[in-house]
Amino acid sequence: MPQLNTSTWFITIASMILTLYIIFQLKISKHHYYLNPEPTPTKSHKHTTPWEVKWTKIYLPLSLPLH
Repeated sequence: MPQLNTSTWFITIASMILTLYIIFQLKISKHHYYLNPEPTPTKSHKHTTPWEVKWTKIYLPLSLPLH
């Protein structure tokens, strides 16, 4: 049975760990972090509906004059 050559394992594993470290550092450095996060004030504005803008009269059948 041939013997397994493990002489290059250390350099392979070390270079893999170094490459992963560099990739993660580059990924993390692309994120933008705010220095002082502050809540943004929410402005509440009134929603206007068509029936609030103009006057409308609703005619019900019972409110019609009897003839």
